[in-house]
Amino acid sequence: MKAEIYSRNNCVFCDKAKMRLAKHNPKIYMLDKDYTREEFFQKFPNVRLVPQIVINNKHIGGFEDLEKWFAFNIQDNDF
Repeated sequence: MKAEIYSRNNCVFCDKAKMRLAKHNPKIYMLDKDYTREEFFQKFPNVRLVPQIVINNKHIGGFEDLEKWFAFNIQDNDF
């Protein structure tokens, strides 16, 4: 599984997403280091919160969306 997390510093839900996806070695992009606010809004025009998660080139959404995605897409033995 290819996972990307668009994150920022001091973000509890960003940290939770990183822990949740740690097994899958996600690529982590940090605000003001790897991308600008303008780039973020171009990539995700309808969202204003981090983290934003992309799995296998599909935008999943934020942390709660990630939890829902796991509930429907990953088998128990994949955890």
